[in-house]
Amino acid sequence: MDDVAQILPFDPPRWLGNRHLQSLLPSLPLRRWSVERRAGGLIDASRELILDCGEGVRLLAMHATQEALGRAPSRQLVVIQHGWEGSADSLYLLSLGQALLDAGFDVIRLNLRDHGPTHHLNLELFHSCRIAEVVGAIAHVQQLNPHKDLSIAGFSLGGNFALRVGARAAGAGLRLKRIVAVCPVLDPAVTLEALERGPAIYREYFLLKWRSSLRKKQAAWPQHYDFGELVGERSLTTMTARMVMDYAGYPDLASYLAGYAITGEALATLETESRIITALDDPIILPGDLARLKRVAALRITATRRGGHCGFRERLGASWIDREIVTELTRA
Repeated sequence: MDDVAQILPFDPPRWLGNRHLQSLLPSLPLRRWSVERRAGGLIDASRELILDCGEGVRLLAMHATQEALGRAPSRQLVVIQHGWEGSADSLYLLSLGQALLDAGFDVIRLNLRDHGPTHHLNLELFHSCRIAEVVGAIAHVQQLNPHKDLSIAGFSLGGNFALRVGARAAGAGLRLKRIVAVCPVLDPAVTLEALERGPAIYREYFLLKWRSSLRKKQAAWPQHYDFGELVGERSLTTMTARMVMDYAGYPDLASYLAGYAITGEALATLETESRIITALDDPIILPGDLARLKRVAALRITATRRGGHCGFRERLGASWIDREIVTELTRA
């Protein structure tokens, strides 16, 4: 991969070097108290923001400003995006959001459709090809903050969305300063296969979270949904196929997965200065797919040899990726 990506120095201590430990630590529930304590300033400064995405779609975000902390207004605003079945309150977003707030940025933590407490906002189900509404959300953020430099940072599926927004920015009239995508989903078909074939803990985690989300959706719209059979599926592949064919209008699973891949020509129209940061030992996003990305002038690909999936932990409470994102977004 050295011929595809610039290799970055990230060398966690030996006891933290395992890629699965790195992948699991950022979302470990036992860390919530300590992360929320460190992110207290961000949490206290955040206010709910409903974004009009067009065509009646609404997304919920949490907006924290420097003024809310009694500081001078900032000219820099970052929208940060969680991964699949995460939320604006995911521990890795709280951690990054606090680091950005400390560095002088205003921060918007965006919930994707049906993530966080948002299942009641829109009738139709979330799926990963719903890029138009995320473009619409960013457009509304820009409309509300016309004099601020606007950047986006995202993790996993959120990084995939961020890069797809960038590829559509010019056509949508978006003025983006910079994009950072951490371990973004590259080819969803490859990622789905890796989840099915890899350690069961990842598959069971997403099945558990997804089932919970579908039950919340059914409770919010009981006249429209009955997911009794769907939530009984034991395979992510079968469950995804049934969902997209029964509720998203796709003829088959392959068509859906290809719809949000960023390999091939998907990033050919990317003009915003963008950076992918990934780990070569990621058990979910396989590094071989980096070579299948369209090489455009606006895109830099950087990688560490360790770090797992969106991990990059130097110690239990120290995040290398938070510092790296802040450095990227503050450089001239």
